[in-house]
Amino acid sequence: MTVWSRQGCATPGGSAVLSRGRPAQGMVVVVLFHRYAMGGVGGVGEGRQRPGGRPESVGGVRVALGVVSGVVAIALAAVLVDRFVLGAEWWQVRHTVTAEPVTPQRDVGPPPGPLTVSWERTTRIHHGSVAGYDGLAHAVAQGQVVTASGSGLEVHDARTGADRWSYRRSGWTLLGWAATRSRLLGYFERDGDRGERLVIAFDALSGGLLWQREGPRPAAVSRTTLRWPAGSGVLLTTDDERRTLFGVSAVTGNRVWRLPLPRGCRLFEGSSRPSDGREDLAALALDCAGKARHSRLLAVEPGAGTVAWDRPLGSKESPEVSMLDGVTLVSDGTALRAFDADGGQFGVWKGAGVCGDTMCPAVLRSGRLLVVYHPDGAKRGETRMEAVRVPSGKLEWGRGTPAYAALAEAGGQVFALRPRLSGRLLPAGVDIVDPGGGDATSAPAPISVNLDLPGPRPWLAAAGGLLYAAVPQAAPRPDGSARLVALRGGLAGGGPAELGGVPAADWPDACSLLAEPDLVAARVDGHTAEPRRASAGPVRLPRPVSCRYEPPEKDGDPGDREGEEPEGEGTESPDPAGSSPADPGGSAGPGEDGEGQEDAGVERTVGGFTVSVRWVGRTEHVASQLLDALQATQAKARKRRDIGADEAYEIGPAAGMIALRVGRYVVVVEADRPPGVAARLARSVAHRLHHPS
Repeated sequence: MTVWSRQGCATPGGSAVLSRGRPAQGMVVVVLFHRYAMGGVGGVGEGRQRPGGRPESVGGVRVALGVVSGVVAIALAAVLVDRFVLGAEWWQVRHTVTAEPVTPQRDVGPPPGPLTVSWERTTRIHHGSVAGYDGLAHAVAQGQVVTASGSGLEVHDARTGADRWSYRRSGWTLLGWAATRSRLLGYFERDGDRGERLVIAFDALSGGLLWQREGPRPAAVSRTTLRWPAGSGVLLTTDDERRTLFGVSAVTGNRVWRLPLPRGCRLFEGSSRPSDGREDLAALALDCAGKARHSRLLAVEPGAGTVAWDRPLGSKESPEVSMLDGVTLVSDGTALRAFDADGGQFGVWKGAGVCGDTMCPAVLRSGRLLVVYHPDGAKRGETRMEAVRVPSGKLEWGRGTPAYAALAEAGGQVFALRPRLSGRLLPAGVDIVDPGGGDATSAPAPISVNLDLPGPRPWLAAAGGLLYAAVPQAAPRPDGSARLVALRGGLAGGGPAELGGVPAADWPDACSLLAEPDLVAARVDGHTAEPRRASAGPVRLPRPVSCRYEPPEKDGDPGDREGEEPEGEGTESPDPAGSSPADPGGSAGPGEDGEGQEDAGVERTVGGFTVSVRWVGRTEHVASQLLDALQATQAKARKRRDIGADEAYEIGPAAGMIALRVGRYVVVVEADRPPGVAARLARSVAHRLHHPS
């Protein structure tokens, strides 16, 4: 037996004992028995010997070589997996292309009159890893509609809405896009790693991939539209410090020029709309240090990489920048300023809230700049449109207008999107404005607009006899989406265009939708009805479209205190969202309306409530479209199948608002208290509409 001690010394004996000491764990002894054919027993280390009888130790070398080989194999496998699996295009990218030709569109919008949906698309809002970059944008060009969102790029045929090409990249978020000539470019960042950047160039018509580059950083990407400037076949990028501009060829992806920014200035980052551009000029807002520390506006010719002009602005905040064909608009928090192609300021509209929270809608047509703004010092909600001659700045006309959410121009006409056709009616409205004098005609649009929703702002464009409108939606909840509709001229019908071709006589009296037995059954027979009327443009409806029921004053009731708004006032707001008060107790009892509640401990007195006819469609399909559009723009909406209507939705956090459709009629019932009374009244309204007297 040979015993190996901790120092490696051998001791004679009948077995071999190998001792290896480990720190803090003492000694581990492994006993191995090895019998030779000669009957002898040898030590573990005695198999091979050097000349002179010294044993040769090769186990350590073999172990070391094995460890090194294993480490190399693991590292090589990791590199191969990262390159050909994790970083492979075949599973990350979903890219479709097309070989179908596209038909160019004429510069003309739909004719005056009712509008109907030609086609529509809904794009879900992508909430990526970079906070704030959840914008979504649309553009119409070359017979195509481009949709850019955090998910990627989608391109559709502008006439039919059919898919043309798309590009999505799993694990990456689209944070910017640009277009110049026949190129469309996307800027992607890997989720969770903003240092891993990728710019990809596509053929705008086919979607074919032309080139891609790692590392470029776009210059002044808009957080709301995701757009960054490009023109003359060159896209603008910057360095990590945002103090230098670079021009990158959209054809090859190679850098073609370099332009240092003025000393002490840098590009804004993460701003709402810090830049914009057209083919021959790009405008970028600069954050400049100094005594005044005001921001500046730098205009650059993208093809040459030279400064066209540079102008100081009125505050240090990041401005909103918008470019039209020959005009640059800037809202800097102190005023809205208009510059001509040479950088001359020809118009200024002063006021901190002149544009509200976004850029003022504006279009340029026949040498006139049409701007919609909020006059400084005016009442809340007051809006004005003015036409200014370019470049003289002469005011040609101005008038009060609705709070237009977006403008577009085509065929010598200006199209304006208003959130409501009328304050008490459901659909949005489209006005066709004469740029020469400001005269306008109105028509309902089969969409609903809720400006309180987060997400993309309303957008409008016109081409090929179609009007394209994009509006935010709450559905699918909770992410939300943007609904894009292409509108064309609809059937005129027998009524005025302002009512969608429906005769005014078809509108029912809102106060007749609840008969005396219905009021008695709901314990509201003592309420006083207050009819309210509405107009759609110049058309005044002959019957009340809304009926407000107020409870009688009880003895000792202090009534309306001075300066206090009456309960239930304001439920006729154009946007139903939030108009129903929250239910403090929730709905209890066996019925989903809480109808089985006992009087003990529960307020059973019915407060004020409102029944309003929101729209009468030319067909049931039109009415159904509008009701669906209404519920899609509400933060909370739940379908109700127990109302007895063709369709019904409970809107809001409590059961205080029911929107229903019976045939061509869309009606909304709003009740203050108690829970469930709105649903009971809505059932009575549905019954009366199904069985008119």
